[in-house]
Amino acid sequence: MNGLLTDLYELTMAAGFFEASKTNYKATFEFSLRRLPANRNFIIAAGLPEVVDYLLNLSFNEDEIEYLRSLPQFRTVSSGFFEYLRTFRFTGDLFAVPEGTPVFAGEPILSIRAPVIEAQIPETYILSAITFPSLIATKAARCVEAARGRSVVEFGTRRAHTPQAGVIGARASYIGGCNGTSNALAGFQYGMPVMGTAAHSWVMSFPREAEAFRLMQRTLGEYTVQLIDTYNTLEGARVAAQLGKPLRGVRIDSGDLLATSRQVRQVLDDAGMHETQIMASGDLDEYRIRDLVDAGAPIDSFGVGTQLAVSADAPALSAIYKLVELDFGGIHRFTAKFSEDKETLPGSKQIFRDVARDVVARSGECGRGEALLRPIIIDGHLVEPLPSLEQARCRAASSLDRLPASLRKFEAAEEPWPVIYSRELKTLAEHTRLNMSQ
Repeated sequence: MNGLLTDLYELTMAAGFFEASKTNYKATFEFSLRRLPANRNFIIAAGLPEVVDYLLNLSFNEDEIEYLRSLPQFRTVSSGFFEYLRTFRFTGDLFAVPEGTPVFAGEPILSIRAPVIEAQIPETYILSAITFPSLIATKAARCVEAARGRSVVEFGTRRAHTPQAGVIGARASYIGGCNGTSNALAGFQYGMPVMGTAAHSWVMSFPREAEAFRLMQRTLGEYTVQLIDTYNTLEGARVAAQLGKPLRGVRIDSGDLLATSRQVRQVLDDAGMHETQIMASGDLDEYRIRDLVDAGAPIDSFGVGTQLAVSADAPALSAIYKLVELDFGGIHRFTAKFSEDKETLPGSKQIFRDVARDVVARSGECGRGEALLRPIIIDGHLVEPLPSLEQARCRAASSLDRLPASLRKFEAAEEPWPVIYSRELKTLAEHTRLNMSQ
């Protein structure tokens, strides 16, 4: 795995740690959310498999090492550091909450304990690998909540910031509850259901709409979903209805989706096509889906693209990766930030979740409920296979069902999910602050 896929300061710090003879210092870093985005009452954790793959394969090849040697920042660094990079591997521990777990501000959701350089270099990758899919999984969950049992399909790769982001986003959307994706590679890699039939270019490539629809039926049979709004939506619906079965559904991608879906439903029902479903797409998000469902639109499924693929209303997550303790030469030291609005809590931690709250405690404390941070990698080796994508999806669904209804709404809840700190943790924070001020 490319060791250069990080910010330069991770590597300059690594060189500094090496020159200071701190390679054997054992450090604990924690990934947590400083705050939730606006109108988010939770975040669904996703992206753990990428982190695991990165840590298990992290290394530097000769070209990368020579590149670092060529940088002016490294001109005075000893040759021993570059020799160190030649055999660099992650040999530490990783603890994390399972994918599909709703998490909240102020609690650690991932922890790394390793020799300090091995724990420092992954910061950039981990922040990126967790924040993006977690945002997409959360956005998907909101769309699924709005649909109230109707199918939601992820359509967003063409609007994603990169093609690979489209694949990662498709997987995350499935964790969040989407029924499938239009992304064929995501289907291949992750075993997700894939969905889609044709674009407007298919219809426009024929002299008559009926001819395009007829050949699509012949090609796809019972999986046919006709895109009916290339020219005139109602006329397209009539043409599709006249051709009859097999016709799984029709898709409307423009216009007044409420009024048009009602008219299309009438056309299909008048032709005896009662089982033919209506899919709607076109700049949808959870708010538009909610409004359509509340208005009684006869829409059976929703295709969501742009708004989901980039989590448009909340495209960034205030996540941090901070040093919380250090062990060197038999001396154990707890660390924390005390800067205004950016304080952190010292010491390795655990989260205990019961039916009404989360308690963030010191690692090793006993608590009520489920202990969320679980061992993933120990001494550089995967402890056990990660849960499957289906298991992560089921965990998200069951966990969200247990949250109060107020937290599943699309506006900020008046009473957020309680996250409290144990007495021992608060005492440690006070002692650490006093020690830092002396």
